[in-house]
Amino acid sequence: MLLLTKAVFAIMLGFLSSAVLGLFLVPALKKLRVGQKISIFVGESHRRKEGTPTMGGLIFIIPTVLVTLALLITDKVSYTSNLGIVLLVFIGYGCIGFLDDFLSIRKGDNEGLTVYQKLIMQVLIAIGFFYIYMRSGGQTSWVVGTLHIDLELGWLYGLAILFVLVGASNAVNLTDGLDGLAGGLSAIALIAYSLISLTVGFEEIGIFSLILVGSIVGFLIYNTHPAKIFMGDTGSLALGAAMGAIAILTHRELTLLVVAGIFIIETLSVIIQTVWVQVFKRKIFLMTPIHHHFEKLGWEETDIVKLFWVMGLLLSMAGIIFGVWL
Repeated sequence: MLLLTKAVFAIMLGFLSSAVLGLFLVPALKKLRVGQKISIFVGESHRRKEGTPTMGGLIFIIPTVLVTLALLITDKVSYTSNLGIVLLVFIGYGCIGFLDDFLSIRKGDNEGLTVYQKLIMQVLIAIGFFYIYMRSGGQTSWVVGTLHIDLELGWLYGLAILFVLVGASNAVNLTDGLDGLAGGLSAIALIAYSLISLTVGFEEIGIFSLILVGSIVGFLIYNTHPAKIFMGDTGSLALGAAMGAIAILTHRELTLLVVAGIFIIETLSVIIQTVWVQVFKRKIFLMTPIHHHFEKLGWEETDIVKLFWVMGLLLSMAGIIFGVWL
């Protein structure tokens, strides 16, 4: 009963703090003219969104970190190395995204950090992750009980950490193309991982995940159609990396393929399109990521978002079953 109360309290604190912060941050970012530049390849409906403030990820990053620290200081949540790692990754990738957004705005286009600059920063965070993880006695074997897999990776586990963090963060980043899409899907996926974390004995990670869920829902007040603010790379990189870190620390990496299935489909659509164009000199989708394909077919933006949310919810439920029960 106490754990259930903690869970509800975590969501409530995250939601209230982000909803209140948004009241001040949205107009402040408008005044600072940190508007999003829209690609020339998207439709007219997206062109009308140009100038909408970006860096909105701050609305859920700042409250999540502050609420987590407050609960740690008041001994409502116990500090563990795992929680320290999640905070490191969440804040670190948020900073990478913030710098990328800042440079994009300063240059007046969508080109912020270079690929190599991002990769170097991501490698440094992965090294910090691996160092703290090993110092705290973390296992370096890949275990999937359902499939009877127990593979010792040794130092290669560090590369696995980097791969998951980079893959998850970029998957969320690619999905962030419609109002409320990436935020809603992230909240759904994190609810699944919070339940998995609480069930398999990672209470502190579960509570952090629920705080983040509440903060994202507060952010969606301003991000659902018509969006008053975009999360930007600040938010998308932080969310994806946090999901990846939680999957690794709870030893449910394979479950991420199910829970984050929509993000993976979005990413695969881009890869397939790129390869198809290179090999056959023509497109297989009208536009990628795949949510833009549905737009080109004439679907309403809100209908696409609702469909993807429902699919994400079904996959998250399947992920819980796979990650806990099977």
